[in-house]
Amino acid sequence: MSTTAPSWSNWAGNVTASPSRVHEPRSVEEVAHAVQRAADRGERVRVVGAGHSFTPLVATDGTLLRLTHLSGILDVDRARGRVRVAGGTPLHVLNPLLDGLGLALPNLGDIDRQSIAGAIATGTHGTGVRLQGIAAAVTGLTLVLADGSVVSVGDSSVGDDAELFRAATVGLGAFGVVTEVELQCVPAFRLRALESPARLGEVLDGYEALVAEHDHVDFHWFPHTDRVLLKRNSRVGADDPGQPQPRWREWLDEQLLSNTVYEGLNRVAALRPGVVPRLNAVSSRVLGAKEYTDTSWKVFCTSRDVRFRESEYAVPPASLSAVVGELRTWIDSHDVSLPFPVEVRSTGADNVWLSTAYERENAYVAVHQYHRMDDGGVFAAFEAIVREHEGRPHWGKLHTLVAEDFARLYPRFGDVQRVRDRVDPERRFRNEHLARILAP
Repeated sequence: MSTTAPSWSNWAGNVTASPSRVHEPRSVEEVAHAVQRAADRGERVRVVGAGHSFTPLVATDGTLLRLTHLSGILDVDRARGRVRVAGGTPLHVLNPLLDGLGLALPNLGDIDRQSIAGAIATGTHGTGVRLQGIAAAVTGLTLVLADGSVVSVGDSSVGDDAELFRAATVGLGAFGVVTEVELQCVPAFRLRALESPARLGEVLDGYEALVAEHDHVDFHWFPHTDRVLLKRNSRVGADDPGQPQPRWREWLDEQLLSNTVYEGLNRVAALRPGVVPRLNAVSSRVLGAKEYTDTSWKVFCTSRDVRFRESEYAVPPASLSAVVGELRTWIDSHDVSLPFPVEVRSTGADNVWLSTAYERENAYVAVHQYHRMDDGGVFAAFEAIVREHEGRPHWGKLHTLVAEDFARLYPRFGDVQRVRDRVDPERRFRNEHLARILAP
């Protein structure tokens, strides 16, 4: 087990921590040993993946575990299409490994830097009303509990183990250290991607028809304008003649325009916020129409090098137009500059207790701000708007809700607390953030 310098910052740079020690265990046994040693010292334990959460979910002054060395596919059940994966496996490593087996995850988000354990712990979801987030594909977990014991639970568990599985899948790291994840995969598939500029009102008016027609719909509205970049991805058969993007076009869009040039535009925005409306008008035009077909994960996932902070809420689909309309009105009537687009996606309902989609189809609205710029109050205003629409915040993104709010928003929240009381009565995995959102 290696130990590194006791300092940590998340990807966006808005959360820092000074743990007493940082461990990088190389086996499940070393994870259990680290948890036991922390208990002997009276320290709390948190686990960090890629640090892509914007909340202080993993911040600690105790022991911080990095599962970097617990990576890769451990077992394949070809008959059932299931794979067992080490918890620290990054999605950008996992996706091509699955593809090599002729398999894929049913759905993915647009960022693939997260570890699989971190992605499911925070409810990373993707888009598609006939599909669910990544956590819905989880069929089993192996956890190191607070007492150092190792347990495996899954979709065939009964009694207490079944409850632990439902609570710990989107578990915020509050129930134990997830060292292995079993995933229900589907045969590898390709997507036809259609991207085109559009107008905000037209997209909102036709959104229900769009999500019914296409497997995956995602649109980016550029604040201070009425312009939208609309993305529609649909699954195609093996005989579809569509081709991937030319490599030069992929480099132009994904690296030069979406990262290198976009970083420059945001730096200009940070120095001269008044030019943001004009910059957004330019950005919305530069990323123009295109069509291509490729392996699912290559379409889902994009490179995101420009750093930002983000708040995202899930709301009932019927509330989408009202939420976006109220947000637009607030932005247009306040002295705020937002160079990043507002992103809108949707998913179907699932049965994972702390999933934002628990027993509810959702539209997701995400507000971003460049990491060098003040948010100008937009995050607080956005939260006030979605509170009136039963908004459930993404667990890894900025919000100020507390346990009392979640007790109202999640039907099984009391069961989540009860399971936590049973498996971690001394709160070995607690930090200040968890104390607020799950209660002490």
